[in-house]
Amino acid sequence: MNQEHKRAIKSIIIICIVMIGLYFAFHFGKAYVMNNKESIAAKALKIADKTYSLLPVAADSKKELAVLDQMVQALTEKNGKTWTFLVLLQNNMELRPGGGFLGQYAIIKLKDGQVVSTFLEDANLLDQRISAKVAPPYPFYRMMQIKNWKFRDSNFSPDFPTNVSKAKYFYRLSGGYQDFDGAIAVNADVFNDILKITGPIQVPGYSATFDSSNATLKLEEVVEKAYIMDPKLDTQNRKAIMKAMAPIIVNKLFTVSNISAIAEFAHEEMLKKNIMLNFKDLQLQNAVESVYWDGKVASDWNSDYLMAVDANMGALKTDYYMRREMSYDLDLTQSKPTADLYIKYKNTATFGDWRTSDYHEYLRVYVPKGSVLLEREMAGAPMTTEDFNKTVFGFIVHVPMGQEVNVHIKYELPENFDKDNYRLLVQKQSGSGDVPFKVHTKSDKGEMDQDVTLNKDMKFEIK
Repeated sequence: MNQEHKRAIKSIIIICIVMIGLYFAFHFGKAYVMNNKESIAAKALKIADKTYSLLPVAADSKKELAVLDQMVQALTEKNGKTWTFLVLLQNNMELRPGGGFLGQYAIIKLKDGQVVSTFLEDANLLDQRISAKVAPPYPFYRMMQIKNWKFRDSNFSPDFPTNVSKAKYFYRLSGGYQDFDGAIAVNADVFNDILKITGPIQVPGYSATFDSSNATLKLEEVVEKAYIMDPKLDTQNRKAIMKAMAPIIVNKLFTVSNISAIAEFAHEEMLKKNIMLNFKDLQLQNAVESVYWDGKVASDWNSDYLMAVDANMGALKTDYYMRREMSYDLDLTQSKPTADLYIKYKNTATFGDWRTSDYHEYLRVYVPKGSVLLEREMAGAPMTTEDFNKTVFGFIVHVPMGQEVNVHIKYELPENFDKDNYRLLVQKQSGSGDVPFKVHTKSDKGEMDQDVTLNKDMKFEIK
């Protein structure tokens, strides 16, 4: 490896430290991909058991590799262009529709494949500079008594491009002047996953050891617990540890010889929507859209559709203890097909403390436009709206500590629904982790079942 390539790799690793996660992997990934295209492609494809009639439709990994290479070439070209990125750092221990609570953000500048500027700030500091009064979405006012919408709560849509536009809007209201070439959302789970590659780390001046099983949780304790327990402490620099971690992870990653692990890491994080991309450049944006790394809600899907979106309205990090399971039962034998959605919420927390409580959330279920709600159980009074060419059912849900709540929603699909060419798209919410998911269909061809883990967007069809 020549010195120029080494310098480029080191720059990419620095971006990773401010939780950009993916960009450093592009450089690692490019060299690895060129020599291992077939093996990467094989790993990317998850083909379900052939004995099932209801099959996940596999992604086109060759297209993903081409898009990866296209981004590498654009962002590392030595043409004097400066790329400015807004990085949204989301803590999915407090789940929000766009991934997690937007606690920090970063501004990264790249030029000729090198990092030339980095800036990291607490979102609360940005919000202190906003004087404009913006009415918040209903659940914030109803459940949290928030009267003014600001940057930290801007990711209230499951659609990443919408959240990017809203984040830029609040950034400008705060007096921000940067013109961004792109935006990247990174969930806290990426931090844990990075440490699977580096191994445990310790930060001088702090007693905690951070590893892949506890990193996000321990970091939360460092930056939150002491300040909540002692309100007299100065909160301006409470997240200084994040900057102190930078050289430690840089050194560890830069000595990692397992390049394939880093390339696979970036690929998996994007599939799981722990990393989402948005570009102002139309060619790059079209490229990431083509492989579904853009975090968009599929507004043009013309068959059956489902996306369950949770928003933690309890202002604490209770999602660390939440477990979810989903099942979807579809009856195509009736004149108007009906669907039964079951969501099991289990709050495994045994007691409340500074970061944990009963779970209070606003659930939105996105279904085909024109669907009609028939029944609901263990969910509050419904609010029906339309968004992204979908009908949306909204409910308040409460899950006490140590208890389990089984939400049941029954609805009728629209009259123009095509039963003969059935396809189902299930989109995963960013930050929701791995969710066991069962599909049961009843049609004139018989009854079919499929059990999967919903860890990325999945398409199903009846064969």
